[in-house]
Amino acid sequence: MKEGIHPKYQACVVSCACGNQFEVFSNTAKTAIGICSKCHPFYTGKQKLVDTEGRVDAFNRRYARKQA
Repeated sequence: MKEGIHPKYQACVVSCACGNQFEVFSNTAKTAIGICSKCHPFYTGKQKLVDTEGRVDAFNRRYARKQA
């Protein structure tokens, strides 16, 4: 294998949008993610809407059922 052509493999701090942080090994020092195993609905058993740019609100306004 050639020397000096591979990126440095180092500890990487991963930060989730929910505030959870954990450490893995990667080529970068820091990484940010939107959802992790601490807040993902599959692992927590709780339904959670991840709203990106207000799309859920726009959908609800567009297709809201009229109360009869």
